[in-house]
Amino acid sequence: MTRNAKLKRRVRSRCAKTGESYTAALRHFLHTPDTPGFHSFPMAVAQTRFFDDPGDLPALRASGAEMRDLMKKARLEGARLLHFPEGTLCSPNKRIMSSLGRREIGPSDWSRCNWDAFRTEIEAIRALAGQLKLWTVFGAAHRLSEPHRPHNSLYVISDRGDLVTRYDERLLSNTKISFMYSPGKRPVTFEVDGFRFGCSLGMELHYPEVFIDYEQRDVDCVLFSTTGESPQTAFAAEALGHAASNSYWLSFSAHTPQSIVMPSGIADPAGQWAARCPHSEHAVLAMAHITIDPDSPAKPWRRKARSGLYAAFQIDGDPRSDETSLF
Repeated sequence: MTRNAKLKRRVRSRCAKTGESYTAALRHFLHTPDTPGFHSFPMAVAQTRFFDDPGDLPALRASGAEMRDLMKKARLEGARLLHFPEGTLCSPNKRIMSSLGRREIGPSDWSRCNWDAFRTEIEAIRALAGQLKLWTVFGAAHRLSEPHRPHNSLYVISDRGDLVTRYDERLLSNTKISFMYSPGKRPVTFEVDGFRFGCSLGMELHYPEVFIDYEQRDVDCVLFSTTGESPQTAFAAEALGHAASNSYWLSFSAHTPQSIVMPSGIADPAGQWAARCPHSEHAVLAMAHITIDPDSPAKPWRRKARSGLYAAFQIDGDPRSDETSLF
């Protein structure tokens, strides 16, 4: 019997009585004194309005103010970390940026971006993160020296207001790689309160290898941010699938237009939504306590299964094992 067998019986009993998912029922017991071995981390995921013109100063200021308002709300609700979408301040529109005009998509003219306004808003966000003692992860274009295109990035700001790392999207869409951004080179992880996080961005949810790699890096949660006015209907299913197949948490952050079919949320290691934002035209957030269960057999078994476990049990030399044999 494991150390947590008693707790697990209580959680399952509550599931039977209330109809809650296992994760939701577990959160009811997390802060009681008889839960040894479990670690809980309160985090929030944001769903923000969509801004797509990086030269629109009033819009950039409104976006920054919206982000800071959500940061305050998240901290009031007890969050240690707040996760925002791709291009939170602004997700530059490929037609607005096209040097050939809006009718034809061409190389992006990044002189149309108000970089001074970006810097001002990011500095205000960084300062507030330090004041609130809130880890803050948000998407923004990261300017490089000429003639290089920017990176499409996730900034990770610590609870001291420091930029601790930056993730640059690696697997870019055709438009992004052809006309807009420079790709990143490497995965990024960081740790908060004993929890390890990985970062992913854009359309990378379509690539299982990104998420398998993070499992091998022993993350507890992947923060995935995306953007756009048109929902990618497969994304919600893929997010749950990556969480379940890799036995970790996955935070999915997108903009309000996408909430029609795929609102922001936090998926648990069983592939269920532990928290989810509503469909809304306004900026909102959702909260969950992510946990580590040291006695869960799921992750160790998946690693063992992927390590060549089955080779010793496979049969060679028996005609009846031939794939074309019926009996």
